[in-house]
Amino acid sequence: MTKVNTYLTFNGNCRKAFEFYRSIFGGEFSSISTFGEMPTQEGYKMSKNDTHKIMHVALPISKETALMGSDTSEHYEKATFGDNFSISIHTDTKEEADRLFKALSEYGEKTMPMDNTFWGSYFGMLKDQFGINWMVSFETGTQ
Repeated sequence: MTKVNTYLTFNGNCRKAFEFYRSIFGGEFSSISTFGEMPTQEGYKMSKNDTHKIMHVALPISKETALMGSDTSEHYEKATFGDNFSISIHTDTKEEADRLFKALSEYGEKTMPMDNTFWGSYFGMLKDQFGINWMVSFETGTQ
């Protein structure tokens, strides 16, 4: 079954926002990592300002949904409030991820092509023809 979640983007205060959301919804983060925990990547120099920012956090809201988020880094545009969210789709198969990514990106903009990631997902990002940000993911397991 395909799952759809909301993904929020912040300009450096993601941790504070998610601590607030956790105080309201309860529970524990199912994942939380910083940009400083990323493996070193050739051609990518991380600033000291970015190392403690949140690269990804997930707070389960129910058995089927989670609120997810991250901070922007100096390598990406600042978040514009009102446009600082994406719809995150998690599929059961790689083929379904490819199908959805291709269909949603038609007449839109592929901002990160589908590819295997260091966190164990087949993942891509796009902005559709209506200006809506999407993240498409299939969990492949840790690599």
